[in-house]
Amino acid sequence: MSMSEKTRIVILGGGFGGVTTARRLERLCKRRRDVEIILVSRDNFVLMTPLLFEVCSGALDARHCSLPIRAFLRTTRFVEAAVQGVDLERRVVHLSSGGEPDELSYDQLVLALGGMTNRRMIPGSEHAFTFKTLADALLLRNHVIERFERADVETDPARKRRQLTFVVVGGGLVGVELFGELTAFADGIAPLFKHVNRDEVRFILLEGGGRIMPEIDPKLADYGTGVLRARRGADIRTGARVQAIEPGKLHLAGETIEAETIVLAAGIVPSPVVAELPVEKDRHGDIVVDGTMRCPSHPEVWALGDCAAIPAPDGRPYPSLAQHALREARVLARNIAGVLDGRTPQPFVYTTLGMMGSLGHGKAFGQLLKVRVRGVLAWFVRRTYYLLQMPGWRRRLRIMIDWTFALLFRPDVAKIDLASEEDLLLRKSTGSELIGADHKRQMHN
Repeated sequence: MSMSEKTRIVILGGGFGGVTTARRLERLCKRRRDVEIILVSRDNFVLMTPLLFEVCSGALDARHCSLPIRAFLRTTRFVEAAVQGVDLERRVVHLSSGGEPDELSYDQLVLALGGMTNRRMIPGSEHAFTFKTLADALLLRNHVIERFERADVETDPARKRRQLTFVVVGGGLVGVELFGELTAFADGIAPLFKHVNRDEVRFILLEGGGRIMPEIDPKLADYGTGVLRARRGADIRTGARVQAIEPGKLHLAGETIEAETIVLAAGIVPSPVVAELPVEKDRHGDIVVDGTMRCPSHPEVWALGDCAAIPAPDGRPYPSLAQHALREARVLARNIAGVLDGRTPQPFVYTTLGMMGSLGHGKAFGQLLKVRVRGVLAWFVRRTYYLLQMPGWRRRLRIMIDWTFALLFRPDVAKIDLASEEDLLLRKSTGSELIGADHKRQMHN
């Protein structure tokens, strides 16, 4: 992919920030024939992460929270590829598509690569589930159902207790919403298992700080805490710092919790591509940019979203929220178009409109400007807001049908088989070898 005569703007990342930047640049540069816009993403869809919790519980079909990127774009060229690195001196992006390496040159570069689950804080984090992608939600759903299946036929009380213990590490908004959805999911499927008593199922939420959801209003956090603590089997602990994670167990100070399901939701870190860039970063590893979202050492590089530390007027960085990424993208696109026209870029200034979160069982919380809402009203407002963010009434109708069925009927326990026939044959072969080896040991004894 060689440099053309046009000014090439390359956007890395297909999330809210990247796609919105591309769409806004299309409008601002629609009369310019000398500008080429290219969007690069590993996936060809935008993931509506606030709806990922409902995919895990089966309240929403997996397809309905992922939107095809190409449907958003008009003149932008889309490239499905994995970003391997960026050569800032040569102004080249290293890509990998279908196993084949490639290069893409640029004149202006937008970094919207988002972040990934922070596995550095807790030793042994590789043994925990993450909850960041669509695959994470499907894998966790399969795993939770499998734990109930095994517990239904388990005769050893200790093993059954481990199988029915679910731990979420991290009491931020993501951890709390996941915790609430899992407890509601367990309420729905437990009656389908005759030898599993709902009171045997334990859910533990561990937060290292003084309260859960420190990023939201304290009164709403207290409301969420009260709702979740009233759920059967729910155990919410603050000031509980996890020291290490092992397969099937988790270590706290003076206590070990045995659980076959441990989910890590303890914050995010920038992607490896961002981590390797030779530019200034803050203590979290985010790229330090000025108020216009421009990299001071490389003026042709811009960054937004989870991978950038964008200073607010008070000097503190803006939070990593979707509402900020959407508005950062619009300002960033306007700044790039302005630079191409010889104008001075303007700083990003935005006041948070509010925050919303779901607790499962038709309950939620939110703050809209200075108005606090909670309970069923907040749940309805949250769903309506995200429904209206979906493009096209056909998709909205499908989502409404999913939600209606989830309200009227019990969730099903059919797992989504993610194994190919080759995997199944290999598993069967390995299982036969283990059975044969065990039989030989018994004969020898």
